[in-house]
Amino acid sequence: MKIGIESDAYWDEENKLSSMRRARSHGWECVDYQKLVDIETPFFRLGESAFERAVTEDRGIIEEAGLEISQTHGPWRYPPRDGTKEDRQEWFDKMARALRATRLLGCGYMVIHPRMPFGTGSDGDRDEYFAVNGEFYRGLCTEAAREGVVICLENMPMPDLPLASPGQILDFVRKIGHPNLRVCLDTGHSVICSVPPGDAVRLLGKEWMRVVHVHDNDGRGDRHWLPYTGVIDWEDFSRALHEIGFEGTVSVEAYVKPKMPSDLLSYHQIGLALMARRLAM
Repeated sequence: MKIGIESDAYWDEENKLSSMRRARSHGWECVDYQKLVDIETPFFRLGESAFERAVTEDRGIIEEAGLEISQTHGPWRYPPRDGTKEDRQEWFDKMARALRATRLLGCGYMVIHPRMPFGTGSDGDRDEYFAVNGEFYRGLCTEAAREGVVICLENMPMPDLPLASPGQILDFVRKIGHPNLRVCLDTGHSVICSVPPGDAVRLLGKEWMRVVHVHDNDGRGDRHWLPYTGVIDWEDFSRALHEIGFEGTVSVEAYVKPKMPSDLLSYHQIGLALMARRLAM
């Protein structure tokens, strides 16, 4: 297993190469490319040719720094806006663009969230909820296959949502039955749904779980704390990864906050990489 960190933990738009070299010097091997998350940024609003050039340039910088792009995170907005066909079509088009970018980045996995036509709770018709998600992801799988990318559907930190727990996500992905749709296990989201991450790893197994997001919390809110600072049993999580023969990247979706004094920041960032390495060993 390799270890990775979300690109936003280090990325400096004015000093791209040096910021990525800094991440590599701290021990990271991979990054989760985060620039596709927010569709309202000038980056995402570039014309198609300029967008592709910018993505390709970022890939070159990351690779020159000695890092791999192990996954990308597809577009996400909160609160969700998926209530109409027009909303979902807009989102589908943005997802398709992010899939093209993922291919250009030389990356095989893009993480995405379920559609939420009735918001983040359990309101609304369950049959319609699953019909909306089924239609959306069957179509997106066709786009993913064209780009040679595997979509990884992420479990969510909203226990009342019909697609939230690792088991619910797995059942949905199995029902769709497309080779370009697999699962991203988010450890923090899992424990909010009362599923210990180690148990979730064993449930999903190597066949279905292709990507992981690693962070901790208090079991109640999506805090994105550093590992070993909340309620998760990290030794059991690590043990489970080895039991199933996981070959992916232990990718941390948390980072040392920039308000840390500059003379201490690097020590804490290196410490976070050592935490990830411990989980992967």
